[in-house]
Amino acid sequence: MHIHILGICGTFMAGVALLARAAGHTVSGCDASVYPPMSTQLAEADIALREGYDPEQLAEFQPDMIVVGNVMSRGRPIIEELLNRDWPYASGPAWLADHVLRGRQVMAVAGTHGKTTTSSLLAWILEYAGLEPGFLIGGIPANFGQSARLGAAPFFVVEADEYDTAFFDKRSKFVHYQPRTLILNNLEFDHADIFPDLAAIQRQFHHLLRTVPGSGLIVANGQDAHLAEVLAMGCWTPVERFGAGDWEARAMVPDGSAFEVYFQGQRHGQVTWTQLGVHSVHNALAAMAAARQAGVSVATAIEALRDFQGVKRRLEVRGAVNGVTVYDDFAHHPTAIAATLAGLRARVGDQPIIAVLEPRSNTMKMGVFKDSLAPALADADAVVLYQAPDLGWNLAAVVAALGSRGQVCHTLDETLSAIQAQAQPGTQVLIMSNGGFGGIHERLIGTLQATAIST
Repeated sequence: MHIHILGICGTFMAGVALLARAAGHTVSGCDASVYPPMSTQLAEADIALREGYDPEQLAEFQPDMIVVGNVMSRGRPIIEELLNRDWPYASGPAWLADHVLRGRQVMAVAGTHGKTTTSSLLAWILEYAGLEPGFLIGGIPANFGQSARLGAAPFFVVEADEYDTAFFDKRSKFVHYQPRTLILNNLEFDHADIFPDLAAIQRQFHHLLRTVPGSGLIVANGQDAHLAEVLAMGCWTPVERFGAGDWEARAMVPDGSAFEVYFQGQRHGQVTWTQLGVHSVHNALAAMAAARQAGVSVATAIEALRDFQGVKRRLEVRGAVNGVTVYDDFAHHPTAIAATLAGLRARVGDQPIIAVLEPRSNTMKMGVFKDSLAPALADADAVVLYQAPDLGWNLAAVVAALGSRGQVCHTLDETLSAIQAQAQPGTQVLIMSNGGFGGIHERLIGTLQATAIST
């Protein structure tokens, strides 16, 4: 079967493409924005990729099935073409549920923050224990080097996104997955382009709870009041809580790189690993709890965490030149921005941190978080904000709240110059965006290298 995927470079749809290819299908796809790391792994899998959404490609590829990403909408010529020609189509989550998840023991990770890292942690713990899980993750775990694989039955780990499914199915993606084990990391308002308020998101999470069997397990953040409200709406499955409750981290060092694991008051050992921040510790506790439901001992999970190599674009070191370290991070919500900065600050102490932020998510572009951005950047010594042409609101108010620490740049060249003017040996440059940011990481490293050579 030939499957053509619309919006193939999104983190979820790229994973669907890899799974379809591994299952023996011919796979092609298209997208408007093509950039690494997803475009790279698609090329490595020999998946034909078309940039743009011209309707002629359907006649060219003649697919047996079109899988439609949620970036697609009515009115696009390619969508009108597939509807007018009566081409078979399905959403990505529906295709995944019907062709991959059916018959598997699904372990889903949901929540506003930490889904990608927690999914990666869980998949790695199961792998370390010899269970060879399948997975679909919205990023690339360094331990695997790919965002998706079929794996061996029965276990399949899926990052369970609350975003809507497709233009013809406005339910959250995760209601398709029917997990037996469900992690609920946290819950805040996000995706303002889809949800009018937090209550609407909580309703979708409640629908997800309704799909988890009584013989399964829900692993929930015991410190999250919004999740507690969801659970109070109705829950028919045993619940274990982390952070406060069943699973706790004690004797934690400030940067989160070491902590003792307690389950129901009993100490099980100490984790020493490379990850940073209290949020990462909570991700680890959640993954250990879910893995225990799959039969993996806490001791084995602790051993696995020591070998966990992280996830691309999650506080990933992209390079170090002349004492300046450049990080790439996906953070695009004030809570995630603050948590990432806090973890980095705890690790580097008094070394200067330059936070570089591209407000790019749909919610960011709508200005929903404009009043909470400056407080989220409190741990940075200097802040460089990129005012993209399509942002839709002015960053001047954020800079005013930051005082002398902040500045706005309107081009990538200006942004690079602002970073370079402040970077000195020992500086940590944290670049945050949920997009490619014009390849600014490579450009900055190249500029720093050229400067080092010339001096």
